[in-house]
Amino acid sequence: MSDIDIQGSFRDPSGFLFRQDGILYRQVNAGYKEHYDALLGSGLYETLVRDGLLVSHGEAEIGLSRSEDAYKVIRPDHIRFISYPYEWCFSQLKHAALTTLEVQKRALEFGMVLKDASAYNIQFESGRPILIDTLSFEKYREGTPWVAYRQFCQHFLAPLALMARTDVRLGRLSQLFIDGAPLDLASRLLPLRTRLTPSLFLHVHVHARSQAYFAEKRVDVRKTGRKVSRLALRGLIDSLESAVRALKWNLPSTEWGDYYRDTNYSEAALRHKTETVAALLASVKPDTVWDLGGNLGLFSRIASDTGAETVSFDADPAAVEKNYLEAVRKKEQKILPLLLDLTNPSPDIGWQNRERESLIARGPAHTAMALALIHHLAISNNVPLGKIADFLKSVCRFLVIEFVPKSDSQVQRLLSTREDVFSDYTRQAFEAEFSQRFAIQECVQLKESQRVLYLMRKHPVAL
Repeated sequence: MSDIDIQGSFRDPSGFLFRQDGILYRQVNAGYKEHYDALLGSGLYETLVRDGLLVSHGEAEIGLSRSEDAYKVIRPDHIRFISYPYEWCFSQLKHAALTTLEVQKRALEFGMVLKDASAYNIQFESGRPILIDTLSFEKYREGTPWVAYRQFCQHFLAPLALMARTDVRLGRLSQLFIDGAPLDLASRLLPLRTRLTPSLFLHVHVHARSQAYFAEKRVDVRKTGRKVSRLALRGLIDSLESAVRALKWNLPSTEWGDYYRDTNYSEAALRHKTETVAALLASVKPDTVWDLGGNLGLFSRIASDTGAETVSFDADPAAVEKNYLEAVRKKEQKILPLLLDLTNPSPDIGWQNRERESLIARGPAHTAMALALIHHLAISNNVPLGKIADFLKSVCRFLVIEFVPKSDSQVQRLLSTREDVFSDYTRQAFEAEFSQRFAIQECVQLKESQRVLYLMRKHPVAL
């Protein structure tokens, strides 16, 4: 791999990301020299990196630059898995918002401000949100308003308010509106009672009306003549922080969020399953694992405990929320819970469909796990076994997968409200389809259960 632009960074005139021989670099353009030097010279960079708020970097050879206006070329530390706001649970977005505001407060103490407050500038690394855009800072000019205020409200505050006060699924708006949830839309979708909450009234409802008023007026917030003191700017940040902290999502009791309290596994079967999964993972020694349908993360943690970088995907917002909060409580560094509907996984989106990568483009993982999943895809969502095998082939080299037969009570539960038209859903058909894409290396019948666990390896040249 060589000489590849990272499309998600092309909008920033201060610089851009690119890969050279598989290594990620960021070019700092000459026009950003003053601000870059201030970031490093003021002590702000050192402070943020020390406290885990900003990704660190080293300076690389200027000869790697991609254009004549380069001032520096830097090499940022590697982020192990790139995720997006529409894949985060409520608390992940909330913690990302608070991290952004903490960075802004620190920056102001060193005579700088964030010129960007995009949620895409935050990633989760070693269990914590961290700012990854080194070029988001600029020198603070006394009296100027915070230019990133609107972006923060659109990327963080409005989506969080919608998730907490309307419906948690509205977090997916960030996939539809890549520049953040429109404030006028958020204002209309929020309940009327939110106008009685001073922070939401000011930062969402009044802000939305202000945007509408100035929509057809060309106004540069830096040149309005209106002075905003440093104290007032700090007050704004404090107000936003209070607004974010006050937003809470009351977890519902959902079908799969309470899966392990409503399961047909006996104690012996569950113990045998956990032991078998651990043994199968130990045999292939994965460095990365994707747990597809990870629910609360029970088996994801078996993978992460081996040292594998583990992404735990699930479609249930409540399950992902519980999984993430457990990871935060335990200070786990090797597990990243994310929200993902496998029947409609994250696509390539943005300019030329290249700004944000699809799930498949961010793979493959060394090993994928599909435990207690295939019957949901095949029966609840009518996805043929061959199509499921094709997808799994595209995202991993090794596969730990569980086949759940029709006789299983959980499958019978799925069939209770629909006609059984799934004559091809058999263990024989399952093995036949998957054998075309994978070599079956191990097959284990679970104790006190009709379920079967498989370890498979993708064929070198898959059909």
